[in-house]
Amino acid sequence: MNSKQGLLITMVGMGLLMNSGCAAVLVGGAAAGAAGTVLYVKGELHSTEGASLDRAWNATQAAIGDMGFTVTAKDKDAVSAELNAITADGKRIKIVLNREADNVTEISIRVGTFGDESMSRLILERIRKRF
Repeated sequence: MNSKQGLLITMVGMGLLMNSGCAAVLVGGAAAGAAGTVLYVKGELHSTEGASLDRAWNATQAAIGDMGFTVTAKDKDAVSAELNAITADGKRIKIVLNREADNVTEISIRVGTFGDESMSRLILERIRKRF
């Protein structure tokens, strides 16, 4: 195999790995050890936080209220939660919480159809302030 073939195989392998959902592990580490890791992918902000699901849920509801958004739906069980809201200018917000461990929760935030990174990060910061 020549160097061009080797480079092509490496690039294809990296592309497959990054599209398989393993990119977060490469960028941020394993879930339990990555509290505070933030990744913005395909219009959605993902953050692994060192907080229980209940604590993250309470902080999320408080942050959305602080920001003056209108909650349109919310649901929670023992391992996950979802909150949907709408901004004053009509953008839809979807926040999903998934329990990774007793004190580790993944928070996913999408603003609008295609995502809004700056608004997503602002929401995350407001949630973190409520921990």
